[in-house]
Amino acid sequence: MLGLLATGAGLAAAELIVGLVQGSASPVVPVGQVFIDWVPKPLKDWAIEQFGTNDKVVLVLGALIVVLGLGVVVGVLAMRGARGAAYALTGVIGLLGGFAVLTRPAPSVGKLLPTIVGTGVSIAVLWYLAPRPAGATVPGQIQADAQPQDMGVDRRRFIAGAIGIGSVAVIAGGLGRMLQERFAVDSERNALILPSASSSAPTLPVDAQLDISGIGPFVTPSNEFYRIDTALVVPQVSKDSWKLKIDGLVDNEIELTFDDLLARPQVERYVTLSCVSNEIGGDLVGNALWQGVLLKDVLEEAGLQSGAEQVVSRSIDGWTCGSPTEQIMDGRDAMLAFGMNGEPLPARHGYPVRLVVPGLYGYVSATKWVTQIRLTGWDEYDAYWIPRGWSKLGPVKTMARIDTPRSGSDKAGTVPIAGVAWAVHRGISNVQIRVDEGEWLDADLGGVPSNDTWVQWVYYLDAEPGRHVIEARAIDGEGNPQPEQPRPVAPDGAQGYHRITIETSLSSG
Repeated sequence: MLGLLATGAGLAAAELIVGLVQGSASPVVPVGQVFIDWVPKPLKDWAIEQFGTNDKVVLVLGALIVVLGLGVVVGVLAMRGARGAAYALTGVIGLLGGFAVLTRPAPSVGKLLPTIVGTGVSIAVLWYLAPRPAGATVPGQIQADAQPQDMGVDRRRFIAGAIGIGSVAVIAGGLGRMLQERFAVDSERNALILPSASSSAPTLPVDAQLDISGIGPFVTPSNEFYRIDTALVVPQVSKDSWKLKIDGLVDNEIELTFDDLLARPQVERYVTLSCVSNEIGGDLVGNALWQGVLLKDVLEEAGLQSGAEQVVSRSIDGWTCGSPTEQIMDGRDAMLAFGMNGEPLPARHGYPVRLVVPGLYGYVSATKWVTQIRLTGWDEYDAYWIPRGWSKLGPVKTMARIDTPRSGSDKAGTVPIAGVAWAVHRGISNVQIRVDEGEWLDADLGGVPSNDTWVQWVYYLDAEPGRHVIEARAIDGEGNPQPEQPRPVAPDGAQGYHRITIETSLSSG
């Protein structure tokens, strides 16, 4: 109880300082971030598979459990009279928190203030509530005689102190979280009006959205677009303080502000993005209208030197990814994006600026809150996910997904089998289904504005009554069919056919 109370009070004090001092950093997030960085790849893959976009919450809870577990040890030491050891262990925990803060991008002494205050508060709580040795006096109490007393645990004082300290900690932590809202970028983003793009997106074909109930929308709403990244708390980066540095193997280093980007020619394109962790039939994929500046133009201005084979981009939270320079420069609409679906990027999707590269999985292309781009040799640097077992190349694989009907459905009469398919930057030339391992049947395709988006498809099935296994496959724009052999998401994306099982019966009409 004592250890948990001291740890909780320290964390609450740290949160209050973060809310009072802009630019300071709570130790909770950096410790959790280091925890995520150090989590073994199999455990991280399991968390993503089991919890999807909530994986970070689970991993953070794991980190907090470890911290609170250490707090319990501190409390046990203090209650058994080993106050010095309890203070020392608390100090070590504080040092670990400080180390985590300093390992994150843009470390500074000011960022350590919450950790220092929080550690001090934890030690103060231990000093005040822990049992005192023989001869010690309670703060504010005068000994009635000179005889030393082994006071042990004064339960009444302990309970009263615990209630008081706990109440103050809850109020301080809540107030700190409220004050931190002052630094959020929502109001700034809502007031931002993006200029019209000099190159608008192609007009959507009228049949891009098929009139099929249950199929995912052609354009994914921003608030429903998947989010996979390593940031425990969404970074709040003001456009006025944001800068992008481009260096490495370039002739001219460039530093851009947000206003510099807005002053450049802009493009608007529909692009489908997919996470490499997307399982067969999964929803870690989405299509949106992006607005930004072509990265190719910026890199050409910087002047690529010989050997600049990799574009290494870095997020404000320290995450990195490496994209093949050849793909960035081959004419595809790779961009520094600041607009999504006609509005400024939401903070959770990278406000104020992120990377969008058609045809590459997000782990090798889609850096959010990007602040640096460095040109390197291909073998000179391995970005965040590469040492953790993922492939250095990450082209998006051809995939067909069945959105409707759902597996296990009971259907009567003609059944529309429908979904989406994508082979980003190669396009989709055909989608086929087969029933009970029979012949492949061609589906009808919706329209698309370019090869960089997914396509909706539908096949109207008249099946014999009974239980049926239905599979779907896509064929890309180059005539290559989707591979059938199942493979897991690691190391370079899942492959195999999406299969569902349904029951059909004669039409009741």
